[in-house]
Amino acid sequence: MTATPAARPVQAVPPMKLSGLEPVLIGEGSLFVNIGERTNVTGSKAFARLILNGQFEEALAVARQQVENGAQVIDVNMDEAMLDSKAAMVRFLHLIASEPEIARVPIMIDSSKWEVIEAGLKCIQGKGIVNSISMKEGVEQFKHQAKLVRRYGAAAVVMAFDEKGQADTYERKVEICERAYRMLVDEIGFPPEDIIFDPNIFAIATGIEEHDNYAVDFINATRWIKQNLPGAKVSGGVSNVSFSFRGNDPVREAIHTVFLYHAIKAGMDMGIVNAGMVGVYDDLEPVLRERVEDVVLNRRPDAGERLIEVAETAKGAAKDDSAKLAWRAKPVNERLSHALVHGINDFITEDTEEVYRAILAKGGRPLHVIEGPLMDGMNVVGDLFGQGKMFLPQVVKSARVMKQAVAHLLPYIEEEKRLLIDAGGEAKAKGKIIIATVKGDVHDIGKNIVTVVLQCNNFEVVNMGVMVPCQDILARAKVEGADIIGLSGLITPSLEEMQYVAGEMQRDDYFRIKKIPLLIGGATTSRVHTAVKISPHYEGPVVYVPDASRSVSVCSDLLSDDKATAYIAELNADYVRVREQHANKKATPLVTLAQARANKTPIAWAGYNAPKPKFTGRRMFKNYDLGEIAQCIDWAPFFQTWDLAGPYPAILTDEIVGESARRVFSDGQSMLMRLIKGRWLTAQGVIGLYPANTVNDDDIEIYTDESRTEVLMTWRGLRMQSVRPVVDGVMRPNRCLSDFIAPKGSGVADHIGLFAVTTGIGTEKKEKQFLDDHDDYSAIMLKALADRLAESFAERMHQRVRKEFWGYAPEETLGNDELIAEKYRGIRPAPGYPACPDHTVKAEMFRVLQCTDIGMALTESLAMTPAASVSGFYLSHPEATYFNVGKIGDDQLKDWAERNQLDTQQAQRSLASLL
Repeated sequence: MTATPAARPVQAVPPMKLSGLEPVLIGEGSLFVNIGERTNVTGSKAFARLILNGQFEEALAVARQQVENGAQVIDVNMDEAMLDSKAAMVRFLHLIASEPEIARVPIMIDSSKWEVIEAGLKCIQGKGIVNSISMKEGVEQFKHQAKLVRRYGAAAVVMAFDEKGQADTYERKVEICERAYRMLVDEIGFPPEDIIFDPNIFAIATGIEEHDNYAVDFINATRWIKQNLPGAKVSGGVSNVSFSFRGNDPVREAIHTVFLYHAIKAGMDMGIVNAGMVGVYDDLEPVLRERVEDVVLNRRPDAGERLIEVAETAKGAAKDDSAKLAWRAKPVNERLSHALVHGINDFITEDTEEVYRAILAKGGRPLHVIEGPLMDGMNVVGDLFGQGKMFLPQVVKSARVMKQAVAHLLPYIEEEKRLLIDAGGEAKAKGKIIIATVKGDVHDIGKNIVTVVLQCNNFEVVNMGVMVPCQDILARAKVEGADIIGLSGLITPSLEEMQYVAGEMQRDDYFRIKKIPLLIGGATTSRVHTAVKISPHYEGPVVYVPDASRSVSVCSDLLSDDKATAYIAELNADYVRVREQHANKKATPLVTLAQARANKTPIAWAGYNAPKPKFTGRRMFKNYDLGEIAQCIDWAPFFQTWDLAGPYPAILTDEIVGESARRVFSDGQSMLMRLIKGRWLTAQGVIGLYPANTVNDDDIEIYTDESRTEVLMTWRGLRMQSVRPVVDGVMRPNRCLSDFIAPKGSGVADHIGLFAVTTGIGTEKKEKQFLDDHDDYSAIMLKALADRLAESFAERMHQRVRKEFWGYAPEETLGNDELIAEKYRGIRPAPGYPACPDHTVKAEMFRVLQCTDIGMALTESLAMTPAASVSGFYLSHPEATYFNVGKIGDDQLKDWAERNQLDTQQAQRSLASLL
């Protein structure tokens, strides 16, 4: 071996800072960063097809889905032989810039052509990542590109690749990475925190002697980089290391486990690995672990042959069901911990009883069972979840096992209650948290998941349910002596209710003086909204919690004697920055309402033959066949419920979450079959088809009959007012949904549809049964399936409307994938969504459809009950499309208020998110 380069003193380096419209920090303590790869013409056939067909606006949906699925960065690649890659990159990035929900995340500009990368860098907002640069084309080219990356203010992936080729040995990895680092940092002033090294992971145990040290070389190079190149990040594709054993998952899993055990200790920051093929290092079978470690660490020349000797045995053991029960031979304390970590409840009652009897014989108490093996197991669960090696469905299963064990112990605990008063040594929770969905809102899946995750980490949680008034939340918090209050909400009106709760906490000395922390979460909430709109109402800490996985660290820091002060100070400083940035942020450029109306969607109504429905009026559907509905399910959002990010069905083979996704998908399909067979839920719906015409540009009059003399209801539309981009010389229109209904006086007798469907009837009863059995996993699964069925019911009814009831597409023969991709004619916009952000129209819609007849109603905040419900409109015009209304001006606010006969304050409250 050649001499190791001399170590340099380590200096403090700030975290990597990236941004779209919102900042992302990556530094010490950061978890893996999810990069959405589907906006890549080489990696997604669907995306490539849209781009090649010139359907750039439609391709934005792919980017939007990536962000919605949890991507913290999106990778954009336009390297396709049939494309003008540079023009395509510029056009797509310009479109992204006009979509705030996409533009909020950083962009990774991915191309093998520097001119494409540079063109992209000129377009993006904030600070992105260049993928990639290296010295393979020479030092001068590398420096030139790095200087430009720095000038454009981006971070860079630096491949361990130079003029001689890809780095394969420790010496070459260190040499290339140090050489690149010194050029970047010392010569051109490139920020060290913006460098991501990929030192290359190669396959080991290939039978070729030169490959034997590849893993050791990567691990040692990682350690050297972290010690000597301050701020640099290290990444790699972990699955490469086990490639020689493809087809033998148990051995591959063992190799990944051992490799990561050593690589992470050496300082590896990130990597691509199937978490389902990573085990617990200490749980590996001792002989297999020893032989794998010999291979990974290259401890003996015959390591590969010795691993092959046991490889088939390991593979056979994995296939042998009896091997799955080998853990039953372990001591009972270990069996209890194993059951918790792996979510196995088959033996939990008998094992809990056995541990209790053993503890009782030694003079112990039932609480010692909780304090000992149960909490040992849950601590492992918490650690694995925090490390990204365990995913939400597994955590919820672990919680189910824990609850069933505690339920078995409860009679013993009650029996000894009088002794516990004086006995001491009781297992003390980390803190007590009150959590509730705010008044007017009925959605609680996310809140229930957060409850389970916190309970798994030894917090005591009081879940108050849905539609909980402010005074009830605060009163319960006082009675319980809560350390933290958590609020959840899905619909936009919930944001205002959260502000109200914060204000009431400020007015109450109990909360203001104690500064009880307030947590904010839910689909409509955000860090910016929390900082700007909620936090100013309350002196205590107000913390935005984006997902279940963050809740544990947030609560732990808030209740920590050592960390709380610094955490709250950092939080407040961050909110000050957010408020300043918000105040100084350039407003979305708007045109006047008159200009927007003049630029409406151009539709040639002359000669248009509007299809006439087969009937006019209202039709109900009671006890609809759940089996028929289930055939239209879109499974993609099902995985989002469980915090598993990725498009379906690709998520089932994803490197990171594939194993967990397959398991929860199997559980979901199994419950779906039982749900349908047992008729756990009742599906009911109503549709209405009526004559309609647009009046006064933005409103749609809906008439009782074909005479069009009596107005049944008027839908007051909202129009895009943002300055629209010019694409291929044509300005995009300022759309309003009224554009797709023929204007009154045009001579076109147009129509519109209304619908409301629910699959939530019966959910509460069945959910209670599961919760009574301490089975949160099944309770959450039931609600997730009810939501999927409601959406598929809406899909199925829309299909029948197109083919039968309205009948404008009788020959339609689309498969489910095509239905999900909305390949059909027409749209069904729903109140509260981007094209129709106004919730208030639901009140009139429910009156016209007489929704009480099918068991549906609205809360005072206009949330639908049951929660698994969908409502909206049907528009049939072939050019009808979805869009995002976005921000509106004061002139449209005033105009809309007058059209709805509302005062300004009422209108502002209804359209708060658009102002």
